[in-house]
Amino acid sequence: MSGSTAWLIVALPAAGAAVLLLGGRRTDRWGHLLGVATTAAAFALGVLSTVDIAGFGPAQRVLHVPLFTWLSVGGLRVDVRLLLDPLSLTFVLLITGVGALIHVYSVAYLAGDPRRRRFFGYLNLFVAAMLLLVLADDYVVLFIGWEGVGLASYLLIGFWQHKPAAAVAAKKAFVVNRVGDAGLLVAMMLMIAAFGSPGFDTVFARAGSAGGTATAIGLLLLLAACGKSAQLPLQSWLLDAMEGPTPVSALIHAATMVTAGVYLIARSHEIYAVAPDARLAVALVGAATLLFGAVIGCAKDDIKKALAASTMSQIGYMMLAVGLGPAGYALAIMHLVNHGFFKAGLFLGAGSVMHAMDDEVDMRRYGGLRVVLPATFLTFGAGYLAIIGVPPFAGFFSKDRIIEAAFGAGGAVGWALGTAALAGAGLTAFYMTRVVLMTFFGSRKWAEGVRPHESPPTMLVPMGVLALGSAGAGLLLWLGGRLVGWLTPVLGEPPEPHTPLPGWVWTALILTVVGAGIAVAGRQHGRSGRAAGALVRAARRDLYGDTLNEALFMRPGRALSRWLAGPAEEDLDGVVTGVGGTVARGAAVLRRAQTGYVRGYALWMFAGATVLLAAFVAGR
Repeated sequence: MSGSTAWLIVALPAAGAAVLLLGGRRTDRWGHLLGVATTAAAFALGVLSTVDIAGFGPAQRVLHVPLFTWLSVGGLRVDVRLLLDPLSLTFVLLITGVGALIHVYSVAYLAGDPRRRRFFGYLNLFVAAMLLLVLADDYVVLFIGWEGVGLASYLLIGFWQHKPAAAVAAKKAFVVNRVGDAGLLVAMMLMIAAFGSPGFDTVFARAGSAGGTATAIGLLLLLAACGKSAQLPLQSWLLDAMEGPTPVSALIHAATMVTAGVYLIARSHEIYAVAPDARLAVALVGAATLLFGAVIGCAKDDIKKALAASTMSQIGYMMLAVGLGPAGYALAIMHLVNHGFFKAGLFLGAGSVMHAMDDEVDMRRYGGLRVVLPATFLTFGAGYLAIIGVPPFAGFFSKDRIIEAAFGAGGAVGWALGTAALAGAGLTAFYMTRVVLMTFFGSRKWAEGVRPHESPPTMLVPMGVLALGSAGAGLLLWLGGRLVGWLTPVLGEPPEPHTPLPGWVWTALILTVVGAGIAVAGRQHGRSGRAAGALVRAARRDLYGDTLNEALFMRPGRALSRWLAGPAEEDLDGVVTGVGGTVARGAAVLRRAQTGYVRGYALWMFAGATVLLAAFVAGR
């Protein structure tokens, strides 16, 4: 059953997008319902496929579903096939499950928007592209989904196109992601040149004999992952993307776009197994980014941008984990799934707060909202406890294990990675406690005329479901090694953990650091009026990431473009002016022949006939 209907998982949201975007205004009344239904149906098919695959033995849980041959030129053949295995199906359930909840939430959130039907079309397009990405059986088809996600994100981030900031943010996300996309494109070229095929089976089977080519491919795939997952140095688009509607922030930052890079690295683990230098680069980028995002999050007063910085940091944990190799692959996916629950819940909670506060995003104008928004407070609180890693909430079973695994890598590198991850845990506790305190506690700082009110059930129900996932998903995935065992046929058996300290000592140490972050945030609450230090000022400017990009790339690129275009523009202007002048002068001469007198025209006709007759006689 799973193979025969697998194509519908992608086709349903794609068809929904086509109807909503091409159907015109006649679909306005029910378009949002179609958007919800197609995503929910894709989730149901994903559940059925997962149940089918789970019924097989571990060695048979990889199913290739051929659809058609797309390209056959010389020795290159690209078959469009879908890959159903534990890794792809885990992502399918996350994308469609969380995506369906976000669709339901959006029904009420955008109830008054005249373009709501188009918004749901973009959401469906986004989900379909992400599903194609994770179900692809080769890098070319994956690349199509990859580009589709980039297009859909551009449309969603810039949905409120009447806002100049939204339009600029959409363009910025599109351009920065094109840099990463170039890495994936060049990596595919190297695969075809070295292995003769972009198919996963062929590439992974021959990667061991590629030598330095495998390292080059691994680094190029890392560049692509940095673009989609907002990792250093391609992180600058993520915070600006908050200009889109809040459901877009939840979709992009929780279960879909930012996880694409983690999926790409995990899916390509066979390449990184024979390219240890590239794998180390993945871990280092993840460690640097988790600190980078955490520091930025500590200084943001915009609730959505604080959560966006948190996303950058949490994806850094996942990248660090996949960079640890077999010891971290399953932990990265576990944290990714947990993050899908708690981060989507936090963003939807932020949207509920904004809905109550007339779209105000500045937390300095909140305060005391736990009394008037009790349901939002409880669901947001579950996400908060999950992200900082308080047991038994979800983050405790994934993020804390990643910290242990980093220290367990051994040597100076292991200690450096572990220390960065541990420091990130303390910073996470600080900035998330700050968000909760500024929003739900303290004195009321509402603007005059604001009357906060709880969100409607259509918004609260998805938030409640995500809160339950934040509270219990981690424990369910961890007990009995469920997720590890499920992913073993794809990612391999993880080695026995080797850490310099017993597990309970690590847990006590991590919780102590988390407690210290909470305490510092509580002590500083209400003191935001103090003069900010250099680090705080830098964090408020995103650690000068945009300034660096402008200095290194934007201004030199603009100057070079003007210099190259200058002579060509002058030459082109000269040609256009010359041609235009010649035509005008010729027209002036010909215009004189148009006298308007019949006898004059008769004379010209007689002269012409005489010339033709003379030519005819001379020819004979």
